Amino acid sequence: MNVIETQIPDVKIIEPKVFGDHRGYFFESFSQREFEEKVSKTTFIQDNESKSKYGVLRGLHFQKEPYAQAKLVSVVQGKVLDVAVDIRKDSPTFGKHVAVELSDENKRQVFIPRGFAHGFVVLSETVIFQYKCDNYYAPDFEAGIAWDDPALGIDWKVAIEDILLSEKDKRNLLLEEIYNL
Repeated sequence: MNVIETQIPDVKIIEPKVFGDHRGYFFESFSQREFEEKVSKTTFIQDNESKSKYGVLRGLHFQKEPYAQAKLVSVVQGKVLDVAVDIRKDSPTFGKHVAVELSDENKRQVFIPRGFAHGFVVLSETVIFQYKCDNYYAPDFEAGIAWDDPALGIDWKVAIEDILLSEKDKRNLLLEEIYNL
């Protein structure tokens, strides 16, 4: 695997080695040993998968301590713009974000450590999206930041009128409201 650094040092882009021929392709999508050597000593305990259509924006989600989650995310089919926002108050990159296009073609993954809000928007007709998480889902500890928070300045690459949100995500707060800044 090839690990690519981002503007936020703890967020990593991972490119697997893909072996292809006339039959198709093969790649190792995850190796605990190699992941710990090259990315982070993280033990994933839950896998999730979602299917969404064009314009669906899921996020920006996070879980509060003690149920914060690190995630390793990837696309099985389709294409998304994946976004990680640093919400660690004492971090020099607090409020900054990394945006990465993930697709079934580039087979990239993104590692998002604890202390980040995460979201994605679907850029293809449909997408199948996978998440590996290092902590269990805890609904009483979940929270979200508004996708269109002007302080974040995220270009989602989809027209505003095409954005589709869940009722819950429509009620997400601004970053400054979460921390009472």
